[in-house]
Amino acid sequence: MAEGLLSVDGLTKRFGGVVASDDVRLDVTRGELHAIIGPNGAGKTTLIGQLAGEIVPDAGRIHFDGHDITALPVHGRSLMGLARSFQITSLFPHFTALENVALAVQAHAGHSFRFWGDARQETSLREPARAALERVGIAHRADTIVANMSHGEHRQLELAMALATGPRILLLDEPMAGLGADESSRMVKTLRGLKRDLTILLIEHDMEAVFALADRITVLVYGRVIASGDPASIRANAEVRAAYLGEQEAVTHV
Repeated sequence: MAEGLLSVDGLTKRFGGVVASDDVRLDVTRGELHAIIGPNGAGKTTLIGQLAGEIVPDAGRIHFDGHDITALPVHGRSLMGLARSFQITSLFPHFTALENVALAVQAHAGHSFRFWGDARQETSLREPARAALERVGIAHRADTIVANMSHGEHRQLELAMALATGPRILLLDEPMAGLGADESSRMVKTLRGLKRDLTILLIEHDMEAVFALADRITVLVYGRVIASGDPASIRANAEVRAAYLGEQEAVTHV
């Protein structure tokens, strides 16, 4: 039996009359890439926001590595090893790629931001930052000003910033969004390499990428889990296919 790392039990979140998370139950096994898919408005981003600690659930519990983290703030979860990427842009456009990642290392360590110039030159920050850039394939762009990098490179840089915090699980919210075919291919290759060492929870609309990467897939519709299983069982599930009617691209791939 694979060991569980992240567990969600009965998670519920309402916004007025809208139930964004409807008694969600989810288990993410240590070492797997678990994808969350669903039509627009299914509640995927609300779910990951609750897992990251940015949204407080109305009911239910979240456990990470056996600890109840339901009431733990974002920074506390980060210190435990949860890292979220791609939802909130956190890049400094006039700094280099290396400096951006070094600042992420500094923030995770809880150091002061009063002396950014010193932080950007600190060896103890720059070495792990350079290693993170290497892991996502853009070490050669370390000294490039972020404003001069492409959208795809920004996505890779945001991933490097998350990796620099030493996560045990990555929460990725649509890393393929806005990427061209070549950039998406590079991102898939990067994530395939990372999944050998990390547990990843992936929210993604690109079904081709999902089925290429995922060990397990959970499907949300109107905030409710309608199916969860390996890619083959999800691909063959009639209820899942019906949920995607009207989203032609998704139907084509599912």
